[in-house]
Amino acid sequence: MSKIKLVLEVVADLRALASSIEALANAMQSNEADPQETTVQAPKAEPITIEKVRAVLAEKSQGGKQPEVKALITKFGAKKLTDIDPVCYEQLLAEAEVL
Repeated sequence: MSKIKLVLEVVADLRALASSIEALANAMQSNEADPQETTVQAPKAEPITIEKVRAVLAEKSQGGKQPEVKALITKFGAKKLTDIDPVCYEQLLAEAEVL
């Protein structure tokens, strides 16, 4: 994943955080009697797509980690990335980023 994409993801996360903090500050300022009634929704995490996983794995492969990437895919019981269950993408991505 390119550095620009990572920076843009951080910017989006910071904006969501700022929005949540602003909502909390507004709720506190209005001095509501029951703070339990005020709910600040956490920003929803974007689902991890196969494209995102593929980009990280491609970056690792191009960085000389091709055997490790292949072993990681095999670890998830697949011969290729598209054979992996999308439910496993988060764990796969986490393990790939440590390579």
